Order: sequence, then C-alpha cells, then structure tokens
Amino acid sequence: MTHTLFPNQIIRVISLGLLGSILASPGSAADQTWPQFRGPTGLGSAVALDSNPPHRWSEQQNIAWKTTIPGSGWSSPVIWNDQVWLTTSQRDGQEVYAICIGTDGKIKHQVKMFTVAKPETKNALNSYASPSPTIEEGRVYVHFGTYGTACLDTGSGKILWKRTNLTLDHQEGPGSSIILYQDLLLFHCDGRDVQYVIALNKKTGETAWKTKRSVDLSKVNDFQRKAFSTPLVVTFQGRTQMISPAAQGCYSYDPESGKELWKVRYPGFSAVPRPITRQGTAYVVTDFGKPELWAVQMDGRGDVTDSHVRWKYKTSVSSTPSPVLIDGLIYFVSDKTGIVSCLDASTGKLVWKQRIGGKFSASPVATANTIYFFDRDGKTTVIAKGRQFKKLAVNQLDSGCMASPAIIGDTLYLRTETSLYRIQR
Repeated sequence: MTHTLFPNQIIRVISLGLLGSILASPGSAADQTWPQFRGPTGLGSAVALDSNPPHRWSEQQNIAWKTTIPGSGWSSPVIWNDQVWLTTSQRDGQEVYAICIGTDGKIKHQVKMFTVAKPETKNALNSYASPSPTIEEGRVYVHFGTYGTACLDTGSGKILWKRTNLTLDHQEGPGSSIILYQDLLLFHCDGRDVQYVIALNKKTGETAWKTKRSVDLSKVNDFQRKAFSTPLVVTFQGRTQMISPAAQGCYSYDPESGKELWKVRYPGFSAVPRPITRQGTAYVVTDFGKPELWAVQMDGRGDVTDSHVRWKYKTSVSSTPSPVLIDGLIYFVSDKTGIVSCLDASTGKLVWKQRIGGKFSASPVATANTIYFFDRDGKTTVIAKGRQFKKLAVNQLDSGCMASPAIIGDTLYLRTETSLYRIQR
C-alpha cells in the first residue's frame, strides 16, 4: 500500500525548463541503471564510456528539476529506467520510508516501511536512513540497519516481504548498504554486540546463510567491534569473492555459501568506505579515526596478513567517502581537510595531492575522464583524471551532500540534505 509521507510537509517539484530532456537519454538498458550504492560495478564510475554530465551548474543553471525530499536521509539514489528510489525518515527516527521519484521529478510512491518505537542514539553526521537501497527489474530492496529490511514491487509500491529480527547495536546509527548477487541479498551486521555477514533469499527474505566474523574481538572494547562498510562482489581467476571490510580486519567470502576464503587483520574500526578492486587487488580503508588504505592481493587462503598485503598508504586517507579508481590511479578525499590525493594503484606511491577545501561525507563519482567531489556545504569540485591536478569547475547549491550521487548517461542525480536534483545540460 502506498502511504502519504509527512502530510504536514509540502513536497515541491521545481521545473527549470529542459522539458525535452526529462526522458532518459537513449542508450542500452545497462546505461539506464544505477542499481546500488556506487553504481553498476560498485566502484563509483559510470558504465557508459561516453557519459558526460555537466561540469558546471548552479540553482539557476543546468538543473532539469529539483524535488524536495521530506525528512532526513543520506541514502544514495538507485535508478532503474524511469524510476529513482531512495529512503528517508522522520527526523526523530520513529518512522522510515521508501520514496520513488520518476525521471520527470514527480513522486510516484511514498511507502512507510517501519515504525520505530525507540530509535537508538546516532552520530550527529548520520541519519536513520543512511543505507542505500538496491534495485532490479520489478523489485527494490531497502534496508535501515537494525530497524528492518524489506522488498517492494516497483510498479505498485506494495511491500512483498519484511525482516525486523536482524537487530544489532550500531552505536552511531545504521550505515552499511545492501547488495544483490544472483538470488541473494547480502549485507553486513557489524555492531558493538554482534558481528556477522548475512545472505537473504531475495524472493522471500528468509536467511540463506549467516557467517560470524572470525577475528577474535574479545581483546578490544565493544565500540571497536563495529563497522559501516558495504561489501563488493568481484570475480578473479574464476573465483567469485565478496570483499567485506569489518572492524579489526577485512574478509573475503564465497557469496553463494558464506564460506570464508581469506582475511587480513588490522587495528581499525568504524570505517565506512566501500572497497575497490583492480587486477586481483582489493583496496580497503581500515579505520575511521586513523584511516589507512591497504592493497591486498585476492588470491590468498586463510589469514593473509603477513603474505598478501602489497602496500599501505597512511596520509590524508578518507574515513567516510569511498575511493574511486580510473586507469590505474586511485583518487580519494579526506573528510575534514578536503585534501584530494591521487595514488598509483600498482605501487601505492603518491602521484599528487591538492587541497580543494570543504568537509566530505559523500563518495566521489567518475566518468571516463572526470571525477566529481561533493562536500557537506553544497560545493562540488570537478577535476580531470590524470597524473597532474586539473580543476575543471566549482559549483554551489543551496545545501550540501551526504549521499553519493548517481550518473545516467549525461545526467547526474544529486541528493542534498533537502532535495533530489536532476542535473544536465
């Protein structure tokens, strides 16, 4: 059933012209989807090599439409053809919702998912709707951490199944997003009290497998046992792996069975960034307070801490935004200082670093030639890829970004603290 969301709040859609561009741009079916946090590959990059969103915009320039999103939520938009889905909550966290916006900017579905009697305390920079949905043809899956997980029919907005018994103590509020692999819905449950990875049957919501984290956490404080990262499924040398960063270590699992393949131990917790991979190497952020970027070979078995760590980088690494990798170069931005670093992915050596200013939570997104960095105050810095820093543009909107944007062809979908924008020429 579709419900009215926050009836006392007016939902606005501001059209700024470009009426002929409201329909999705032509291209393949894959070009019209951004199905999960950080896009089709989970690496933050547009699939279409010719994707070319604007480099410049403002509240008056290159905005097809702007739709007010009521409540509060940092989940990233996911897109399937003519639908954009995201989640939000009442600011006190007592009700959480799934929202569907059409590519014309109009809200199609507003569905109350869960009522929360006593929301747990959260970090001031977090929301009660931070985990991003994931979507496929006909189905969208939403997740609110300890408050519940559910599946909806994208046509009707009808709730098909719910789970509310996978509870944990996040301490800071929910953060890890969900992903799909074959018939499984996969996600992390890394709280102060319990630490495991779980797979649900996507058709029924029933548990397919559940694997407890194997690193011994008994010697660290309970707050050092939590984490907020999102897994990444990749295939290397014919073996499919789910790369799964956690507190005090990163793991690789067989996503079909939940069997642990390898792990690497490190002294870190509460990290948020999603891992990236390239040519048999996983790049993992280890910690929130003192983040390091580790390059781990993916062909190991068992505990590979002493044998498969290729390099470590420790300066100005992001605690929250995920890194992005293009043509053998890794780019990331520090949360508090706004320093963008570019590393050689093979060696871990610094190629360049540049302060762009601002504070960051959203992950950067990239096209084949361009990287976009979105700060908490509404500023976006656009740079060209390459071994020399080249700033292309700086853009300002009315409010800032905590959610990571989506790219469809020449269009950028950008969620700020108040609104969802469709940005295109």
